[in-house]
Amino acid sequence: MPLRSVAVILQEPVQLFEYAVLAEVFGIDRTDDGCPPVDYRVCAERPGALDAGNGTSVTAAHGLEAALDADLVAVPASSSADQPSPEVVRVVRAAAERGAWVLSVCSGAFTLGAAGLLDGRRCATHWRHAADLAARFPRASVDPDVLYVHDGNVVTSAGTAAGIDAALYLVRLELGAAVAGRIARRMVVPPHRDGGQRQFVERPVPTTEAESLGPVLTHVLDRLDEQHAVADLARLAAMSERTFARRFVAETGTTPHQWITEQRVLRARELLEETDLSVEDVARDAGFGTAALLRHHFTKCTGVSPTAFRSQYRCPEGA
Repeated sequence: MPLRSVAVILQEPVQLFEYAVLAEVFGIDRTDDGCPPVDYRVCAERPGALDAGNGTSVTAAHGLEAALDADLVAVPASSSADQPSPEVVRVVRAAAERGAWVLSVCSGAFTLGAAGLLDGRRCATHWRHAADLAARFPRASVDPDVLYVHDGNVVTSAGTAAGIDAALYLVRLELGAAVAGRIARRMVVPPHRDGGQRQFVERPVPTTEAESLGPVLTHVLDRLDEQHAVADLARLAAMSERTFARRFVAETGTTPHQWITEQRVLRARELLEETDLSVEDVARDAGFGTAALLRHHFTKCTGVSPTAFRSQYRCPEGA
């Protein structure tokens, strides 16, 4: 289903950051940046001012009926998300049944569970809620470690900033890597973090710039078409291989090999969307070397072949 309309269902008390993530990704007109327009609707069972804590309120302009034909129905966190009203449950379930995307942020996963959307599915939520979610919905497969999970037409994300990753992931799927990249640049966030990355990053803010692996990561991104052995990167960082590998996981949440592979897939997506390069040339420029290796990693990461991806997302010049 194309992503032309987004309905966010708010439940009191609204958790502001998790709601704001959705508003920032989907609710801002970025047509001047080359992004397609999105019909963005803020919904609640009772429209009007909703309590968001600390003397703050949020206004929902629409009732739940505005979500009935939305391409994406999103449910951000709320301390009442584990006890949604029957009407909210009905609308969320109906969205999934008609093939719309359904996205939860943090504890919003409990509302999806109440609608029966987590039964038989892998899912994610904030690590503090994972045990409760698994106990409440024993037919769900709750992964307490990952940033987000995509299963069918349902995407569930962990807490707070992981909602940004999940929302941008949906943008990439539906609108392409170029659009996701433009939104990410405006938000000053990474355009892609894989859903399988850990929620826990031991050192999210380096003590000093000298200790950060930022320069090494930039070095790799500027030279994705070259080979990067861990030993060479460790020397560049002035560390032993063991220390480098440990530091890399601590700062990025994944291994050097997996991170480089993901960045190459992301680069390949951009080239497939924005250029007419052959698959062989894309493989070379993205650092995979051969078309066969590109197809293997690209299909594993995206679920489709490079050729199928290009036919779906490539926009002819001037279109």
